[in-house]
Amino acid sequence: SNQIQYRKFPKRLKGKRMIIETVNNQLIDQFMIKRNYAKSFAGFDVRIMSKIAALVFSQFLNHLNGNPIGKVKFALAC
Repeated sequence: SNQIQYRKFPKRLKGKRMIIETVNNQLIDQFMIKRNYAKSFAGFDVRIMSKIAALVFSQFLNHLNGNPIGKVKFALAC
């Protein structure tokens, strides 16, 4: 409320925003997406895509096992 052009965030988008922030935090914490020592853009691209693919694969395993897809840390443990 102390911002100059403050607008309330729409309630219908709060759930989607929470999902996006959760996935971003999982990529940063569990898959260490910020730590990347690629020497070229092609290497950077491959490393980022492989980390995103690992996240999607672990979500898919959770879906197959009937677990919540957001808990990717425990996807392979079950």
